[in-house]
Amino acid sequence: MAIEMTDEQWMRRALDLAERAQREDDEIPVGALVVDADGALVGEGWNRNIAEHDPSAHAEIVAMRRAGQALGNHRLVGCTLYVTLEPCAMCAMAIVHARIARVVFGARDPKTGAAGSVFDLLTDPRHNHRVDVVGGVMADEAGARLTDYFRAKRGKPVT
Repeated sequence: MAIEMTDEQWMRRALDLAERAQREDDEIPVGALVVDADGALVGEGWNRNIAEHDPSAHAEIVAMRRAGQALGNHRLVGCTLYVTLEPCAMCAMAIVHARIARVVFGARDPKTGAAGSVFDLLTDPRHNHRVDVVGGVMADEAGARLTDYFRAKRGKPVT
């Protein structure tokens, strides 16, 4: 029997993946994972677009690809996606098409966020599938990690 984990515990794991993105690949530190309806981890990933020369290799897409392979299905019905940064429009629409049930994200993205900040694609009533969204889980830590990454890239002091 699997131990039930909280949103914060799953987000901690996603933050660990974000740290790997930065440490191992010098990618923007965003991590994501997919948990099935029974609470089992079925896919995880982090930003890989620079390393893989793939503009679609955002953390969410990588995690959903791995979940689809693990489940043997392109539909991720009943699954929850945890991601350290609010999904962009590309990822949001992939989430809708995958039929993810729930998205839990950390930091809001005031420039390109598509889960309520700039757009609200996950709950748009015009789609035939809507996603439950919980934002702001461990947002301060997720946001600080991103801020520090970009400050370091610009040669500015890290907080």
